[in-house]
Amino acid sequence: MSNSVPLSRPVVIDRPESRSTQSRPLMKWATWLLAGHLIALLFGLAGILIAIPNSDLWADTTYGPRAYEFGMKYGGATHIIFGAAAMFMYGMAVIGLRKTGIFFACATIISFFSELIGTSTGEPFGNYTYTNFLGYKLFDHVPFSIPLSWFYVGFATFLIGYVLADMLALNPKSLFAIIFGGWLLTVWDLVLDPAMAHESLNVKFWIWSETGAYFGMPGQNFFGWALTAVLFMGLARLLWMATPPTDGRSLRVWFPAAVYILNVVFASALSASVDLWLPIAFAVVLGVIPVLATLWPGRTQAAAA
Repeated sequence: MSNSVPLSRPVVIDRPESRSTQSRPLMKWATWLLAGHLIALLFGLAGILIAIPNSDLWADTTYGPRAYEFGMKYGGATHIIFGAAAMFMYGMAVIGLRKTGIFFACATIISFFSELIGTSTGEPFGNYTYTNFLGYKLFDHVPFSIPLSWFYVGFATFLIGYVLADMLALNPKSLFAIIFGGWLLTVWDLVLDPAMAHESLNVKFWIWSETGAYFGMPGQNFFGWALTAVLFMGLARLLWMATPPTDGRSLRVWFPAAVYILNVVFASALSASVDLWLPIAFAVVLGVIPVLATLWPGRTQAAAA
């Protein structure tokens, strides 16, 4: 009788390079959508800062009035739709459809009800109402684009939070990812909110019915932002039942970092147009610099096998 041991069937190992090959088409689509997001942001800035206050530049042109009409009707929500689509496609590529879908559901549902309660009762953000520039309003209160905005920027900051936790060797990583993610999302609002509702801006996206210490805004607004962010990020992580990759290379952190920085730059341009310079400084120091640190050469770890 032979003493040789029969060979077992070869084991297929899910290597990072194999996953990378499988996700390449998704990342290609995500990158194209990110480009669309950038173009829509630039289109929005051009409309708000140039076209609207200087109608004499385009009123007598062939396509100027059409572009203006399109921008006024769809421009406010277009960059949000592109951003949400880009982050969803990116999420499918790096952490899979299940986790991305869970985060999408948690972020949009929780943020929608938070905004609905906020616009109806004044809690937890303060007393405010949305105008019609961000698209059709759900229940006549919350533009459909607002929960999408919470999703795509919140998803970006949450995954960046994991990379920051990994860089700083902080555990449990998921807890610190929620803290960092909520922090970065709230920092974005530090520069976004004062500009978007400023009395000097030609287009107002929401209107405050009360004033406060932060450039005319109530301070509780930022508590509401942080609370909403922590709720949907925490619930999504709970339902994931697993920690995603935490190193920058596996997460392709350049992508959520680009999304975050582009949106901070957009908000900063609006703030600069109405001479709000301190919020820009806050956003750069408290948000952009930590995000850029995740891209510093040598800081991201190699993907685990």
